Amino acid sequence: MPTTLLFSVLADTVLIIHVLFIAFVIFGLVAVYVGYFLDWQWVRNRVFRFIHLGAIGVVVVQTWIGVICPLTTWEMALRDKAGEATYSGSFIQHWLHNLIYFNPPDWVFTLVYTAFAALVLASWFVVRPRTRNG
Repeated sequence: MPTTLLFSVLADTVLIIHVLFIAFVIFGLVAVYVGYFLDWQWVRNRVFRFIHLGAIGVVVVQTWIGVICPLTTWEMALRDKAGEATYSGSFIQHWLHNLIYFNPPDWVFTLVYTAFAALVLASWFVVRPRTRNG
């Protein structure tokens, strides 16, 4: 496999991981609240809930301190090594980027991420995780 193709495939892989991370954060919260109403016990799993809270927590802290997501940085470095322009290239890259990248001011992302994190934190009180004994 030519080196540029390898870097392109690796960049697409990082992009897919990024989209899956975002899907986990968003749909994880949706699942918690839907699970509350449908009495799904798995949404009360402490490990799932800690991982979910930690995931959005990392995103919020990054935006508060102005750090670009490491997945984005890694993907762009791989695209550069592949000789690709940023956010153009393969079909996967093009469509997945259209789903997750927008162009509003940075403060909008900070506000949205913080509000979303507040909803995740609130879910700990509305849909309580199981205790170790329960």
